[in-house]
Amino acid sequence: MQEATHLDEARDPLLIAERWRQDGKPVAIATVVETWGSAPRPTGSHLVIDAEGNFHGSVSGGCVEGAVISEAGEVIETGHPRMLEFGVADETAWRVGLSCGGRIRVYVERLG
Repeated sequence: MQEATHLDEARDPLLIAERWRQDGKPVAIATVVETWGSAPRPTGSHLVIDAEGNFHGSVSGGCVEGAVISEAGEVIETGHPRMLEFGVADETAWRVGLSCGGRIRVYVERLG
């Protein structure tokens, strides 16, 4: 049982964000704050991103995560958080990978 706990801690995006911050890296965290319809990840899912574009965790998958990572770089640089929305009502739904009919809102903020 001890090994499973160690694995979970090694993969926990929030603990990874904390380690990156302790290492002096600028970090942003993206959190799924709302879903509607078919969504790949539940509310509360996290993706952490550093200033170099390294990331860990998941908020959706596919092109949505690429868009979130790109926005996170700007959030790290400016310090201004952003609320992002992806879904079928958006003309970019097919491009970012939510053609399944769902919608998600993702809040991106810089830590520290």
